[in-house]
Amino acid sequence: MEGAGGSSASSAAPVSSEVLNLVKLFQYYLDKSTPHTTYRWIGTLVLASLYALRVYYVQGFYIVSYGLGIYLLNLLIGFLSPLVDPEMEPSDGPLLPTKGSDEFKPFIRRLPEFKFWYSFSKAFCIAFVMTFFSVFDVPVFWPILLCYWVVLFVLTMRRQIAHMIKYKYVPFSMGKQKYAGKKSSASGSGSRAE
Repeated sequence: MEGAGGSSASSAAPVSSEVLNLVKLFQYYLDKSTPHTTYRWIGTLVLASLYALRVYYVQGFYIVSYGLGIYLLNLLIGFLSPLVDPEMEPSDGPLLPTKGSDEFKPFIRRLPEFKFWYSFSKAFCIAFVMTFFSVFDVPVFWPILLCYWVVLFVLTMRRQIAHMIKYKYVPFSMGKQKYAGKKSSASGSGSRAE
């Protein structure tokens, strides 16, 4: 009996080592893709296009698309939100600068860009695979789902934008900030000519 148990354990070892090697290889390429933001997002747009074509071609899986839309909206809110919510912080003072004289503190996202991209891409992959199983194709009237999602998106983004305005933060930066220095006044030099 011990010989039979030993053979099953030895046959499972190569399978688990192969799976471990595949996981390491996947992680290696995932790490290599980290600095290539533009190419990662182009790949994700290709995945999203493939998913949209698949849903259009089969004319179904609207519940899967609705769930995907809700999940992506949730990811977007995490991406646009600061790590520490100013409404929930202790009375030590705000972590985000609210005045020009406050110390500069960079905007730190609750969901970093790489994790946002990875979750975004993984969601499209899972949704794409789900379109091959008819159990997920629940018949619904899709315009109602689309209207629900648009209303949810508008209300959520309105609340997020109001939060950004109230606490004076912008979750995007457009390149490196440069100091321009003080500008000389033109009226001061014109008064000497008289």
